[in-house]
Amino acid sequence: MIEFLTPVSKSIVAHSEVLPAGTIGKSLAIHSRQGELPDLTNVKFAIFGCKENRRDVNYMGIDIHLDAIRMALYGLFPGNWKHTMADLGDIEKGASVDDSYFAVTTVTAALLKKNIIPIILGGSQDVLYGQYRAYDSIVSMINMVNVDTRFDLGDAEAAINNKSYVGKIIVDKPYNLFNYSVVGYQSFFNPPQEIALMEALYFDAHRLGVVTADIKDVEPIFRNADLVTLDVSAIKSSELGIYSHENPNGFDGREICAISRYAGISGRVSSFSLFEISDFTNSKSGAMLLAQVLWYFIEGVNFRVSDDDFKDQKSYTTYKVPIDDDILIFKKSNKTGRWWIELPFISNINNKLKSSTLLPCTYGEYLGATNQEIPERWLKARRKNEV
Repeated sequence: MIEFLTPVSKSIVAHSEVLPAGTIGKSLAIHSRQGELPDLTNVKFAIFGCKENRRDVNYMGIDIHLDAIRMALYGLFPGNWKHTMADLGDIEKGASVDDSYFAVTTVTAALLKKNIIPIILGGSQDVLYGQYRAYDSIVSMINMVNVDTRFDLGDAEAAINNKSYVGKIIVDKPYNLFNYSVVGYQSFFNPPQEIALMEALYFDAHRLGVVTADIKDVEPIFRNADLVTLDVSAIKSSELGIYSHENPNGFDGREICAISRYAGISGRVSSFSLFEISDFTNSKSGAMLLAQVLWYFIEGVNFRVSDDDFKDQKSYTTYKVPIDDDILIFKKSNKTGRWWIELPFISNINNKLKSSTLLPCTYGEYLGATNQEIPERWLKARRKNEV
């Protein structure tokens, strides 16, 4: 993968040398010389940038600059972290956009195979296609969560861009996408046909207002995710302090950092990305916010706690709730307090499941079930496995 990566800029390397002792910039391994990647032994996180943005629908020839975010991140102090990290530099624009996708796929796959979590800083979000394709050689099916104002489904038959890449992910072989969730969508940014398509495919769509009403309710969404990506435009523009982002509504700083931490504490998330990054050189507050988003993700990973084996009945408490002709089975981990709902295996239908499985849920969904309300995530998951 080294052939695709250019070193971190000399100005950032020089900046790291004058930082106070104990800051992130003093402890992470930096790709500072061309052709010499740092030793990745025992590294848990690898940051790299991708400066590709030519398929942004509003592309005006402006280049991507990531130094302001790096400078902000390097200056932060780590928590009580046990994992180390590296900064591998950047993937420059390829001869073609497809070359950039290939480079992202290659670097991401190489890191995943080393059990290193890639953290990608990128331009237009169509580059996510490259991140997604990295899983082709890793797992057969993945769940993807996109923190975004839009679904980005687009027309799968049209050329890919930063508003239509998910359609390509769905239809291109190999078919690896099992579930797609969008957190924070805003209806006025999405065509009615895309909203209908999300429903028809049993994908999960969570409106901004519903999410911000109780941010804790999104935790189970990330607990079941493999790949998490965040469109920077999902953050309200006033929080970023940059004119190129025009969204007056969106997540505030605390909400987006909480979401990032939920992605981190998920024991399943294996790659994380921030896209739609422009030049934050003149917005120190925006660069610092994105640095803190990264900090909270890394913090979350460092404090991951796995639930005990659910085959051991002593590790959880089971609650059975009868609703109509069904009996919903909830399980609460005695170790973490997290809730799960059982998705049953039904032998007399074409069921994609080979056995019963557990779906992350909330305590609120259990309470709703006791009032005869079937959790929507349970219904969608069951229908998806039956088609």
